[in-house]
Amino acid sequence: MDIVQRFLEYTTFDTQSAEDTGKTPSTDKQLVFARFLRDQLEEIGLEDIELTDEGYLYATLPANTKKDAPVVGFIAHMDTSPDASGANIKPHIVKNYDGGDIELEKGGLVTSPKVFPELRQHIGEDLIVTDGHTLLGADDKAGIAEIVQAMVYLKEHPEIEHGKIRVGFNPDEEIGLGAHKFDVEKFGCEWAYTMDGGDIGELEFENFNAAAAKVEIKGVSVHTGYAKNKMVNATRVAVEFMNLLPQDEIPEQTEGYEGFYHCLGIESGCEKASMHFIIRDHDAPKFEARKRTIKEVAAQLNEKYGEGTVSIHIHDQYKNMKEMIDPVYHVVDIAIKAMEEAGVSPRIQAIRGGTDGAQLSFRGLPCPNIFAGGLDFHGPHEFLPIRNLEKAMEVVVNICRIVGNFNE
Repeated sequence: MDIVQRFLEYTTFDTQSAEDTGKTPSTDKQLVFARFLRDQLEEIGLEDIELTDEGYLYATLPANTKKDAPVVGFIAHMDTSPDASGANIKPHIVKNYDGGDIELEKGGLVTSPKVFPELRQHIGEDLIVTDGHTLLGADDKAGIAEIVQAMVYLKEHPEIEHGKIRVGFNPDEEIGLGAHKFDVEKFGCEWAYTMDGGDIGELEFENFNAAAAKVEIKGVSVHTGYAKNKMVNATRVAVEFMNLLPQDEIPEQTEGYEGFYHCLGIESGCEKASMHFIIRDHDAPKFEARKRTIKEVAAQLNEKYGEGTVSIHIHDQYKNMKEMIDPVYHVVDIAIKAMEEAGVSPRIQAIRGGTDGAQLSFRGLPCPNIFAGGLDFHGPHEFLPIRNLEKAMEVVVNICRIVGNFNE
């Protein structure tokens, strides 16, 4: 089985995670895929294979050298985003992409380089795309395929010396819970890499500081004919809350290191409303200032409409892993070297989001993020250049070889 066949096989599994189910994994269908992967790793010949009841899968490729090499790990997540359906994915391959529009379904959805200019970077390549009804699942089944295929390659090429390699596949990354129950001590690595980045060459060891905020608004419902100076319409207060936040500090108008406030949703009526926000910034002081701003807006509205009208609950989700990677920067240097030896130009950048590696880094497992190759995740315009898939696998193999000779 080649890596393309492997990836396409993985996309047949619906592994969409779900918010607020209160269990791990958040959906039982993730366990179906986890069991399939467990059996596949056994067939490949990996050892120390363990699948926990909560859907965490660990395995080992034993060392084939007597050199004192560090134990290194590779991690990818099994779930796909709740943002779009992951059921009945029907991918197809666009051969030798010509730079024009891609018709995902006849007479239907089109992926155009006018809207998705990153397509132009892959002219002449073969692309795996959706049929326009689901996401593709390259986030992060591409990462899983790359890791598994790399282990197969190393088994088939014993002349490549390497130390002990650990692989780990986890559920629920897309809802921010992938690393929560990952057993770092059991994994037993000096460092690891998540294969969960985007386009070819991406290498990331900085991410957003992240928090979630829930805003609850209590209105006063009065018959509209007698409402003057009595009614407090919770829906209108919610709109006012939104308008008091910086209007240009939203995902649609920010890039690079610029942070934002993002309203995930509003449920409202006259008597009560609730709003869910995420707060993001790479810079720690600016991140703290954003949380203060949310509280100050609530205080301003409470002063206007009465104490207790607006209540806020903010909780931190994850922190920028840069502070944990900088002291062990050799783990980045190794990834850079592995890419260069694969003919890939490294592109170090900050993640405008989070990664399981951020949480793992703060739990003692330094964990930069390497490209898995997909683009335009979480929707029907997602696509995966086959060259990206193949090169990411090659990078994994190169890291294993480089680390195998690390202490020479």
